[in-house]
Amino acid sequence: MDLINILWIFIILASLQPAIQRRFLELSRQRALSRLASERGSTVITLIHRQETMSFFGFPIVRYINIDDAEGVLNAVRATPAATPIDIVLHTPGGLVLAASQIASALEEHDGPVRAIVPHYAMSGGTLIALAADEINVDPHAALGPVDPQLGEYPAASIVAAAEQAKDPDDRTLILADVSRKALWQVENFVAGLLEQYMKPAQAKEVARILSTGTWTHDHPLEPEELEALGLPVKAGIPQGVHELMRLYPQPRGRQASVEYVPFRPRPAERPASRPGN
Repeated sequence: MDLINILWIFIILASLQPAIQRRFLELSRQRALSRLASERGSTVITLIHRQETMSFFGFPIVRYINIDDAEGVLNAVRATPAATPIDIVLHTPGGLVLAASQIASALEEHDGPVRAIVPHYAMSGGTLIALAADEINVDPHAALGPVDPQLGEYPAASIVAAAEQAKDPDDRTLILADVSRKALWQVENFVAGLLEQYMKPAQAKEVARILSTGTWTHDHPLEPEELEALGLPVKAGIPQGVHELMRLYPQPRGRQASVEYVPFRPRPAERPASRPGN
């Protein structure tokens, strides 16, 4: 075999390597999901968004909940038999209110227990989905977030506040404020409906107001203690299998990892030195 043929074989194998690795990772995920589903006796659905890297330019872009995600989750819910539990693993910065609302409605209406599992964070639309669950399992330092609607780059609640404080707001500001009020009312009422699964209507309405009307900044992390104080069905701790599953959704390659560590392993205890005569 001459050098040219060896070079071509090398090029072909190098070009196939990413596809082979991707396929291997997909098979590993399916095995992990099947194992977790068997352990939990449930249908396990993942909604996991990592930061992606564009193949040519190399710029990072953020994935979020979209209509394709809604279609996928709805298909999974429809395929789950009645009375069969559903576990949905959420790792997402949020996304479209429409898509998140469709997913939340489907989970709420499922005839069987629904558990949301949050290993790290489920903000905005991710929180909206979690609120539809009968139980929210969170890692001790995981976080949910406010669900107040955003119009473009601005929170709807801030647009309303700015319009009310302006002495002579222009037409655009008035229009944005009108749309913002509608968005706030829609989200607040939708959240209240979800919360009435496990709260009295008056409490559900108050918690929905707190979560959806701009009480905090939109990126404020709500950790387990705050979530429990709001009366949400939060349970600290998630299955070990979920941590193992998350390792199979690595950050796309192309840049140096920001965090590295070496676990500490204590040395075996040294045997005492023998004394003369022993």
